[in-house]
Amino acid sequence: MNLPNKLSCFRMALVPLIVLVWIFPYAQLNIAMPEFTFGIVSLSLKNILVLVLFCIASFTDYLDGQIARKNHLVTSFGKFIDPIADKLLVNTMLIMFVCYGMVPIVPVIVMIWRDTIVDGMRMSTASKGVVVAAGMLGKIKTVSQMITIILVLLNNLPFELWRFPMAEFMLWFSMLVSVASGFSYFMQMKKYIMETM
Repeated sequence: MNLPNKLSCFRMALVPLIVLVWIFPYAQLNIAMPEFTFGIVSLSLKNILVLVLFCIASFTDYLDGQIARKNHLVTSFGKFIDPIADKLLVNTMLIMFVCYGMVPIVPVIVMIWRDTIVDGMRMSTASKGVVVAAGMLGKIKTVSQMITIILVLLNNLPFELWRFPMAEFMLWFSMLVSVASGFSYFMQMKKYIMETM
């Protein structure tokens, strides 16, 4: 349990805290969340709090990878836990956005399907003693998803000031990269998945 792996576990631990801040019944407890106005866009303090927590969690994703590579602390556990922590963080946020009607459901479903399939393939290869680390497309997918989530939490600021739906554009872009990276993983792992026992 080295520092990069501890950071991945910390990222996972932040997920339920983010959920709690997002779904907490402020109105029922007569807690008024301040609203901040930027031109034509209003932004709730709740969004800002979740954004801060999400950015901290996202930064640990960058930090654990840098520390692991720089100090030669790459482990099989790290290769396994890092993408799981990313998916828990990102997919939880996207599901909450769908529940609140903030993003369309189709790209979120496709991305969750992709993650489920890739995880199944990872489990299959792991049973043969093969650990597949995240590839470049997978990393691009994660970064684009994180940018999407930040834009949604910011109510598409600053692009909303110019009426450009950048958050929705990034969501669909993330879906396309997600599908492409899923296919890339399949091509990497198919020789292990398809082999006979």
